[in-house]
Amino acid sequence: MKPILYSVVILAASGAAVFSVIQYNKFVALEKDRTETIATKNQTIADADVADKNIKEEKRKLAISQEKREMLTQSVSSLKSTGNALANDLAKLQEDIKGQDEEFAHLNKALEEVNNILAALGGGVTFDTLPEKIQEIEDDKKAKQTKLEELGVLVEGAEKSVATSRSELDRLVKRLIDRNSRIGRNSMGAVVTAVNQDWGFLVIGAGSNSGFAPQTPLLVERDGRMIGRVRPSAIEATQTIAEIDLESLSSGVRLQPGDRVILAQPVTN
Repeated sequence: MKPILYSVVILAASGAAVFSVIQYNKFVALEKDRTETIATKNQTIADADVADKNIKEEKRKLAISQEKREMLTQSVSSLKSTGNALANDLAKLQEDIKGQDEEFAHLNKALEEVNNILAALGGGVTFDTLPEKIQEIEDDKKAKQTKLEELGVLVEGAEKSVATSRSELDRLVKRLIDRNSRIGRNSMGAVVTAVNQDWGFLVIGAGSNSGFAPQTPLLVERDGRMIGRVRPSAIEATQTIAEIDLESLSSGVRLQPGDRVILAQPVTN
């Protein structure tokens, strides 16, 4: 009975020893895992600290970069504003220069006109002697004004003489009209059919058959008013060529076809 009990005890002790060894090996493995886990944790924490530090550094750099970018943006805006202001100033300056050029052109033109006027005045007139020349011109103007007033008096007298002469002329014209009226009653007459002003002759639509004869003085009338004289130079049966007495023509009058020709000798005086 005892041997069996010893065997059981031995078996139990052996089992316990084996179990202890197994448990020890598990403990060692767990301890190793724990140690590795702790090491990994510590490394992870260290890495996290480094990463956090790097993140903070990057954030700091980003903040600095953003600040610099903001400053650059403001600088660019300022430069753009300054550039626009300079462009406006340049445009205004160019406009002012253009206006000054135009003003200089006008001044040069005015100066040229003044120089031309001074040259026209003659006598070596300059800006220094211009007041004296102006006074001379004023004196000359006064003298001419006086002369003009004297001429006005003469003209007034001449107008009175003209009025008297006009009355006499009206009387003579009336006599001439009466004479022309008597001449108009002369039955021997004809119409001018052609006129040659260059050679000073005309053609009358009547000849010897109508009683025209060489050297017969003829009068030319228009609208019942005598305007000139002609002298027959060649007479045919139905037409007459006559020379124009140019000195007898009224001022500004030119003979033309359609004018009437009559004998110069009136029916009555």
